[in-house]
Amino acid sequence: MARIYNFSAGPAMLPEEVLKEAAEEMLDYRGCGMSVMEMSHRSKVYQQIIDEAEADLRKLVGIPDNYRVLFLQGGATLQFGMIPMNLMTVNKKADYIHSGVWTKKAMQDAKFFGQVNVAGSSEDVQFRRVPDVKSLKLDPEADYVYMCDNNTIYGTKFKEYPDTGKVPLICDMSSCFLSEPIDVKKFGMIYAGAQKNVGPAGVTIIIIRDDLVERSKELPLPVYLRYAPHVENGSMYNTPPTYGIYICGKVFKWLLATGGLEKRKELNEAKAKILYDYLDSSSFYRPSVEKDSRSLMNVTFRTPSDELDAAFLEGAKKYKFTNLKGHRSTGGLRASIYNAMPIEGVKALVKYMKEFEDEHK
Repeated sequence: MARIYNFSAGPAMLPEEVLKEAAEEMLDYRGCGMSVMEMSHRSKVYQQIIDEAEADLRKLVGIPDNYRVLFLQGGATLQFGMIPMNLMTVNKKADYIHSGVWTKKAMQDAKFFGQVNVAGSSEDVQFRRVPDVKSLKLDPEADYVYMCDNNTIYGTKFKEYPDTGKVPLICDMSSCFLSEPIDVKKFGMIYAGAQKNVGPAGVTIIIIRDDLVERSKELPLPVYLRYAPHVENGSMYNTPPTYGIYICGKVFKWLLATGGLEKRKELNEAKAKILYDYLDSSSFYRPSVEKDSRSLMNVTFRTPSDELDAAFLEGAKKYKFTNLKGHRSTGGLRASIYNAMPIEGVKALVKYMKEFEDEHK
C-alpha cells in the first residue's frame, strides 16, 4: 500500500527512513532476540538507547552543560500543572503570555498554585496573531514567564522571544520543537510533546536549567510530580515510555544526518512559502493568521463557506490527503507540514487547491 500525505496536527508523520529502520528491528533489536518494546528499561541495551538519544539531542540543539534533559510521560498537559507546582514556589506568582487554547489551559492549572498575571494577550483579535513581546507587562518579581511558541490550533508562531531579564522564561515548544535552531540559553525550561516533529505520542521532552531543578528538590509534592527525582534517576524514576524514546532517538539521528536544524529550518521555510504564496495570491482562500505571526508548521485557512470547506475535505480523499480539517474549536482547514512532510506533499496539496478553486470560484 502506498503511503498517503498525512497533514495531521499530531500525532503526525514520521520520516520513512525511521519507520523502515524501526520495522527492521521490530522483532530483534541488533541481535538481542527481542523488540525494544519488550526489553527491560534497566538493561544495558536499553540504557545505551536512552543515553544515545540524549547525547544526540544535546548535539543537535546545542544544549549547555547546566541544563538537564528528561524524557517523561503525561504530555504537555501534565506540564501545565507540574510547572507551577515546581516553579511557582518563591513569590507565588508568574506571568503568562496568552496566545490561545494551550496557554488558557496552562493558566487554569497555574491558578491553583499562585497568582497568574496575563502579561500580554491576543484574545481581542481571536488569536489571529501572537501578542507583541515588546509590549508585555512583566513583573520583575514573577517566579517565571510562560509562553507557547507555536499554536497548532490557530497556526501562529512567535518570531522573537521576550527579554525577561533574570526571570526564567518557560516555553511550550510542542509543535515547533526541532523545526529550527534553538538558543537554549534564552530559556529556563523548554518542553515539547514528541508527537509533532519528534516521535510517537507518549513522550514529553524537557530541557530544564539546573537552578530550576533545585527549586523542586524539597517540595511537599508526590515524587513523580517533582523534576528533581527524574533528573536524579535519568528519566527512569519509573518505567519510561521506552519505545517512544527509541523512536525519538532515531529521529534525532535522522535530523543530524540530514543537515541539522539549520537545514531543517531552510526546508521548512521553503515548504511553507509554497503554501502561503499560493494562499496570498488567491481570491478564493483566506489565510487565518496575520502575516507576521504565521506558523511554518500549521497553516490555517478557509474557503468562502463552511459548505465548500466540507467539499474540499471530501475532494481531498481522492488524492490521498488526510487530516486537513481545522481544529473543532475553530473550523476551517489546516495543513500541518512538520519536519517529515516532504516538499512534494506540499506541492501536491497546492495543485489540488488550485483545481478546487478553479472548479468552485
